[in-house]
Amino acid sequence: MDRGLWRLASVVVLGTIMSILDTTIVNVAIETLARDLDASLTSIQWVSTGYLLALATVIPLTGWAMERFSGRRVWMVSVSLFLLGSGLCGLAWSVESLIVFRVLQGFGGGMIMPVGQAILAQAAGPQRMGRVMSVIGVPTLLGPILGPVIGGLIVDHFSWRWIFFVNLPVGAIALALAYRILPRAERAGNSRLDVRGMLLLSPGLALLIFGLSEVGTAGTVLDPRVLIGILGGAALLVAFAFWSLRGRGTLVDLTLFKDRAFAAASGTTFIFGVSLFGAMLILPLYYQVVREESALSAGLLLAPQGIGAAIAMPIAGRLTDKLGAGRIVPFGVLIALAGTLVFTQLSASTSLVVLAGALFVRGIGLGMTMMPSMAAAYQTLSRAAVPRATSLINIIRTVGGSVGVAVLTVVLERQLGGELPRSSTETAGALADAFAHTFWWAVGLTALALIPAWFLPRHPPPPAAEPG
Repeated sequence: MDRGLWRLASVVVLGTIMSILDTTIVNVAIETLARDLDASLTSIQWVSTGYLLALATVIPLTGWAMERFSGRRVWMVSVSLFLLGSGLCGLAWSVESLIVFRVLQGFGGGMIMPVGQAILAQAAGPQRMGRVMSVIGVPTLLGPILGPVIGGLIVDHFSWRWIFFVNLPVGAIALALAYRILPRAERAGNSRLDVRGMLLLSPGLALLIFGLSEVGTAGTVLDPRVLIGILGGAALLVAFAFWSLRGRGTLVDLTLFKDRAFAAASGTTFIFGVSLFGAMLILPLYYQVVREESALSAGLLLAPQGIGAAIAMPIAGRLTDKLGAGRIVPFGVLIALAGTLVFTQLSASTSLVVLAGALFVRGIGLGMTMMPSMAAAYQTLSRAAVPRATSLINIIRTVGGSVGVAVLTVVLERQLGGELPRSSTETAGALADAFAHTFWWAVGLTALALIPAWFLPRHPPPPAAEPG
């Protein structure tokens, strides 16, 4: 990549990592927040849930907002709103005020990553897409790992309020750099907001994610809140699909799925989102519940996966640009499968070194899969189609992550519910067996990604007609 594109990517990554970290950084502070704000754990969970629902609600608006106001304006407004929410969260005086401010923060954070991706994709052009996506992939894969570590350090040594205040200087730097570096795109167009589509898609997506997130609390898909969320959300999304396919100008362009590369990349992204985020829930639980590690230690024990991904992504990005994603992604899936298989043999005394090695291998596989797939999603599209494609691919990734968490949570809950003997030694062994069984599901879900990966392009991307 040339110097200008590196500068652009650094600004986007700086903003993106804030919003991704805030999806997990609060999780380790839930108990502290409940105690300090005199709230029940059920109420305080909405500090995380409200943020995720706000993220999901605004992602569908990304394409329209970029076309109407330009990517630079939308990105800077999103970061500003995120910072306002962060500052107010740090000043919260009750659980109710904290939840409201987290929702505000989520409304800002929801567009930061997709708008940043679209700006970079338009600037890079097809032939540099793999390298660009490998850069933007760093916060995507490292965020879930670094969040608990940073959150644990802050909670242990400072006030929980600094979980939110720490965003302010980072965000201020990102805004200052964005003002100087982000391209002053063409004048905003007259794209009209698809109000009916918004009233179907945004609430439908939020309801679906709410229902899936409640699976972890209820431990079953038969709980009324889960059923209302999943069925109600699915009904609204189906209604949106019928509305979208009727004509032009809808909020998200579903006709993009007619592009074979985009459809294959979307399928791979969804399935790997299921595997990645589902496993990222149960891995730290194994370290904490079975191995009795602290939240901070559990976060640090996940670091090898991030290291493996960080090493693999730039290499995979270059190879994708030269050979095509179809020649890289299947190998990435197989490598991720090899790393995940180790966890199907978990016991209460499995060597942490062995697990670190398996995580490193898994990280390499993730780095060779997620970002090359996303690069393939953009490489055959016109520059004008990129904003709406970004909305769609981020919706797919978000829903995939929620599905993964829900599926593996239910599997683990059922295993734990039926295999707990009395003695502590036997209990640890049974717990480990429950986690090992759950990882077989993670292996199966990961293997499914081989199907769409087979249809990814096996040739270099075409020359960029509009390199940006």
